Amino acid sequence: MDAGVASSLARPDANVTGFAFTQLTGKRLENLVQALPTARRVALLVNPTNPNTPVYRREAETVAHAIGVKLLVFEVNTLERIVDVIAAVAKSPPDAFVPSGDPLIWVTRQHLIEAVARHRLPTMWESRRFVEAGGLISYGADPGELYRRAATSADQILKGTKPADLPIEQATNFELAINFKTAHELSITIPPPVLLRADLVVQ
Repeated sequence: MDAGVASSLARPDANVTGFAFTQLTGKRLENLVQALPTARRVALLVNPTNPNTPVYRREAETVAHAIGVKLLVFEVNTLERIVDVIAAVAKSPPDAFVPSGDPLIWVTRQHLIEAVARHRLPTMWESRRFVEAGGLISYGADPGELYRRAATSADQILKGTKPADLPIEQATNFELAINFKTAHELSITIPPPVLLRADLVVQ
């Protein structure tokens, strides 16, 4: 809605449907600070060409202010730019790094995981897939739930329902994933209460 794709979640009034996730940026920051209690300077990576970026930034800035975190925002729109920014950030490293949810982050994820590991930057990702690939921590929607609900919507559309008549849904199940091995390599001790509520811990 904020990006101008649909007029509302309940009635998109456009030939579009799907899922909305913009509310997760703030939750990732909150979970990050719970896992890294001493984090006070956090770098946020955003793609200025993504129409959702203003929403990500507003939410992140609001939550950062509320939890006493200084947010450093960096704009990137290519893999080369991301690698350059990570290298530049590492010269005066923040306490943590948060790439926003963006297709560019997904398609370059292995490069990014390797880059932040090389510069020893604790990073909060958007999906457990990043943690399974070596990332430190993630908070995001349960992919299994999304696949099941997406299949139901696709079935309705194939049977003749117009996408505009289907609500844009919001995920209801979220999961926290932590890579314990990566935490050890970064000399990070994750508080036991955070480990206990994690849905996935990679050893």
